Amino acid sequence: MSLAFNLLLGIAAFTAMEVAAWATHRWIMHGFGWGWHESHHRPRTGPFERNDRFVLIFSGIAVALFAIGKYGTDWAWPLAWGVTAYGIAYFLMHDVLVHRRIRLPFHPTRGYLGRLVAAHHLHHAVNTKDGAVSFGFLYAPPLPRLRAQLRALRHPASQA
Repeated sequence: MSLAFNLLLGIAAFTAMEVAAWATHRWIMHGFGWGWHESHHRPRTGPFERNDRFVLIFSGIAVALFAIGKYGTDWAWPLAWGVTAYGIAYFLMHDVLVHRRIRLPFHPTRGYLGRLVAAHHLHHAVNTKDGAVSFGFLYAPPLPRLRAQLRALRHPASQA
């Protein structure tokens, strides 16, 4: 396969992972997976939380794609690299930048990174399974829209 096609597949996998992560966060983590994810909405008591189990599941997808690429078809390699690149970006943005599991000398408050941080803090304004906003990790809707959604979820009668 051509380099351009491989790059396109990798970029497509990376992009698809943001969609998959949004859907997983919205419908699984804040659904039947709340038993694991709830730990993420509580103060951490150690270096790990039950929510970290989801990382193992997503990592398994990348490992499976690498294995398919090794023992099967070539198209799986760029998909595996796209999923892996997303995992790295997720870790850096979500775990390092937003939740500061690794302390950096700066904490963004403006621009794209500031918007991601603020959107995720709006997500954590709700510590329950229902009523949260902003389920993406590398894309965040405009903050005024998220604030309005959060208000509407908190006070549904006043929105009529």
